[in-house]
Amino acid sequence: MATGRLGVGETLEALNAAVGPGSPVWFKETNARHLRVRDFLAPRSALQARFRDGQVPERVFSAVTCLQGPGVAPVLRCAPTPAGLSLQLQRPAVFERVLGALASYATPAKPASPGPRLVLHCPALRCNPSALRLSQLRAVLVADHLTRTLRAHGVCVRSVPSVRDPHMATFLQKLRVDWPTASKSTSTETLRTCVLAELNSVSEEETLPPGVLGRLCLKELVQRRPVAGYDPGIDNCLVTEDMLSVLSELQEAVHHWPEGGYPGLDGDPDSGVEGCMVVHVVSCEEAFQQQKLDLLWQKLDDQAPHKQKHLVCGPVKVAGVPGTQMTAPEYYELRYAQVCKASALKHGGDLAQDPAWTKNFDVLSVATIKFEMLSTAPQNQLLLADSTISTKGTKSGTFVMYNCARLATLFEGYKQGMERGLYPAFPLVSSLDFSLLHDEGEWLLLFNSVLPFLDLLSQSVSLASTPGLHITVRTEMVCKFLVQLSMDFSSYYNRVHILGVSIQQKGVCGECGGHRIKTGRQEDKPGSFSFRNLGHTSLVRCLPAYSY
Repeated sequence: MATGRLGVGETLEALNAAVGPGSPVWFKETNARHLRVRDFLAPRSALQARFRDGQVPERVFSAVTCLQGPGVAPVLRCAPTPAGLSLQLQRPAVFERVLGALASYATPAKPASPGPRLVLHCPALRCNPSALRLSQLRAVLVADHLTRTLRAHGVCVRSVPSVRDPHMATFLQKLRVDWPTASKSTSTETLRTCVLAELNSVSEEETLPPGVLGRLCLKELVQRRPVAGYDPGIDNCLVTEDMLSVLSELQEAVHHWPEGGYPGLDGDPDSGVEGCMVVHVVSCEEAFQQQKLDLLWQKLDDQAPHKQKHLVCGPVKVAGVPGTQMTAPEYYELRYAQVCKASALKHGGDLAQDPAWTKNFDVLSVATIKFEMLSTAPQNQLLLADSTISTKGTKSGTFVMYNCARLATLFEGYKQGMERGLYPAFPLVSSLDFSLLHDEGEWLLLFNSVLPFLDLLSQSVSLASTPGLHITVRTEMVCKFLVQLSMDFSSYYNRVHILGVSIQQKGVCGECGGHRIKTGRQEDKPGSFSFRNLGHTSLVRCLPAYSY
C-alpha cells in the first residue's frame, strides 16, 4: 500500500501540471450533489480558454488518469461532461490511505528544525477584567487562537504580557485561555536613561502630568519608515512609566526565550533578535496607542525588531444595548444564563443548581462566546445578538459542542460495549473492506472535512510576509468548517446506525467476532457489527474536533 499523507493542494497542483502551462483550471468539488458523480472539475469555460475549441488533447487525459506523486490521490476515471472535464478518485483507496494514518490528518507535523520565532503581544491583558471591553475580549480570544494554532504548526510563540492581576488570571481560566502569569515586573532603568537622553526641551509654561517623563517626537520616524500603514496623525508622544514597563517586557521577550521551552533556541543569547517577528493583537480602540509604542520602541532601542505587525480587531456591538458598553464579565454572565435557560427548557428542572451540570454549562458558555467572537473575520465589525440561545440552531458553538458530545457518547458506548463483549475489538484498518462504504455522507465527511482539515487550519493563521503594517487572519474559516462538519456528521448520524447495522440494510447476514448479524425492519440489536460498520466507525473515529 502507498504511504504518505494525501493532500488536496498536492492533487490540484498535479492536475494543473498535467494540463500544461497556464492558469489553474481544476478545482475541488464540495457540493454534496456534485460529489455523487465527481471529485474534481475543470470547467468547460476554462478549458475553452486553454485549448482551441475546448478540445482537450489525448495526452492530457492520459496524464490525468495516470496521475502520481507525493500527496497525490489515486485517480479512478477522467471523462468529458457537459460541465467540463470530470474526475473521480479511487475512493476505497483514499479511505484506506487516510484512515490508516489518522494522526497525520488530525495533527500538524512537527518541523525537524525550530520554526520561526514570534512574540505575540496582546495589550488588553493589562486591563482590569471588570473593565475589559468586548472588543478587547475579542482581541484576547484571537490571540489565544493564534497562539494555539501556530504552536501546533511548530512556530515558537512567546505570549506577552505575563498576567499579574490574579482576577484577570481567574477570568482567563474561566474562558479556558492558556496565558502565562508572572508576579514581578521587568526593570525599566535602561529605557528610562534612553528617554532622558532623547527628551525634547519642555517649555517652562508646560506642566507634565504625573507619571509622564517627557515628550518625544515620532513624526520624523514615521516619515522615514518604509512601511506603509502608520497613522499620519502621529506626532509627539508623552512618555510614561507605564509605556516603559510595556516596552521593557517586550524587550525581555525578544531577547530572552525561556530555557527548555523552545528546543533549538537554548544556549543562544541572540536567538530571539534576528528573524523574530512581533505581532500586536489589539482592539480598534487601542490601535493608535499601539502604533506609538511600536515607534517609541524603535526610537529608544537600536535592536528593536524591524518586523512588527499589527492585527487590529474591529469593534464589537451588542444588539439591543444602545448607548452602553457591556463588559466582558457581563457578557459571560449573559451567555451563561442563556445556556442554563435553554438547557432547562430542553431537559426540564433548574439544572443550574445541579453540580453535575455546572461544568457542562461552563463549557457550553465558553464555546458559545468563542464561536461568536471568532466566526467573523477579526478585522470586521462584529454584532452580537442579545437573544436567547437555542440548542436547535446549526450555526452556533452550541450546535458544534452538541455534536462533539454525540461523538464522545459514541466512543464511550463502543468502549463499554466492547468491554462487555457486545462488540469485537477494533481490527487493523488494513483488514477492512472500504469498498462497502457507499453512503454519500461517508465520502462527504472524509473528502470535505478530514482530508482538507490541516490545510484549512494553516490557512486560517497564515502570517505570510505582506507589505504594510497590518496583517489579517481568517479565524472565521475554522468556525465555518466546524459548522459544516457538524451538519454533515449530524445528518449522517441521524441516518446511519454507527454501532449497529443500519435498518436500511435488509436481508444481509454475516458474523463478526462471534456475534451473528442480521438486519430487517426491527431495530438493531446490541452486538450488531458488520465490516461496513467497522469501516464507517473508523471514519467517525478520525473526525477532527478542533479544541475550543
